[in-house]
Amino acid sequence: MMGIKTEYNPELALRNIIEHKEGRRKKEECLPEQLEQGKVYEFMKGGQRNYWFDEEVPLVETKGSGRLSRPIASVVMLETTHFLQEGKVWTRGKYKVVEVFSSDDTRAHFDGFTRLK
Repeated sequence: MMGIKTEYNPELALRNIIEHKEGRRKKEECLPEQLEQGKVYEFMKGGQRNYWFDEEVPLVETKGSGRLSRPIASVVMLETTHFLQEGKVWTRGKYKVVEVFSSDDTRAHFDGFTRLK
């Protein structure tokens, strides 16, 4: 008997929108071109992933292999669904942007899982 491969993510890590524009990723796998506070966005990630719904989580850019940027925004997860597409497990869902951080802001916005205000 095999186990269930599930990943628990303390952040939402999406690719740069260039990955979509150059045809390597779906739009939902990438960061929006313009993040807006209060707006709801859809996302999609490969694999069966679980996210924290009780508090804000960091939105970061990933380049793959665990290489993550500093948080670019604080978001709340609104929903997630696991599904099969062409024999591969995916997670899709929606998140709402609470605050967008300036690219030149070097302050800490999270301490572990706790959002600093």
